[in-house]
Amino acid sequence: MAESPVTDYQRTDLTIDQKLALRTAATRLQEEFATTFGVETIERFLHSSYDQFAGRATVINFLPLLAERFARQRLRALARVEGKITDGKPTVLFLCTHNAGRSQMALGWFTQLAGDQAVVWSGGSEPGTEINPAAIAAMAEVGIDISGEFPKPWTEEIVRAADVVITMGCGDACPVYPGRRYEEWILPDPAGADVVAVRPIRDQIENKVRHLLTELDVPVR
Repeated sequence: MAESPVTDYQRTDLTIDQKLALRTAATRLQEEFATTFGVETIERFLHSSYDQFAGRATVINFLPLLAERFARQRLRALARVEGKITDGKPTVLFLCTHNAGRSQMALGWFTQLAGDQAVVWSGGSEPGTEINPAAIAAMAEVGIDISGEFPKPWTEEIVRAADVVITMGCGDACPVYPGRRYEEWILPDPAGADVVAVRPIRDQIENKVRHLLTELDVPVR
């Protein structure tokens, strides 16, 4: 049986503008993943991603965009889990509690140093509402912009798609799946700290990311 076309769920919690934005996002995702997933899967991931952010969003106008970006990441992860992406690139997931400081700085360093030679994601066990401003400022000092990132949760398909899971203080809340390489990075929590205090944490993370890339045999740009 053919899947139904892209439509809105019968929800009463969305404005007309939000429904239109989600419908547009679903169309973009459907075009991108047309040969990988069906419409129903794409819509399910998009709307569940929307729900992940709706309860803690401070600016609701950005919700459809955040949902689309997160759904895209989750669909790419699912494609890796199901063997529909077989590029052989090592995939790393950085996890902390709020996905607002340490894991976001690690994501920034990894992206800067590895480029498109590896895949990297980040997430939190209790995602915050915004990226730590001191972390943004500290990374900007070394020419890395993480201001466009956003705190997000981990999901099953993202963890299962990762080859390496780096945890940073989320304790028992961090997910454990067989077959993954797990490593705990002991780092101070930058929450509430100023830029001066965040700088040494930033530099520790850089050193750890460089070491990880060497272990993964990924050339540093």
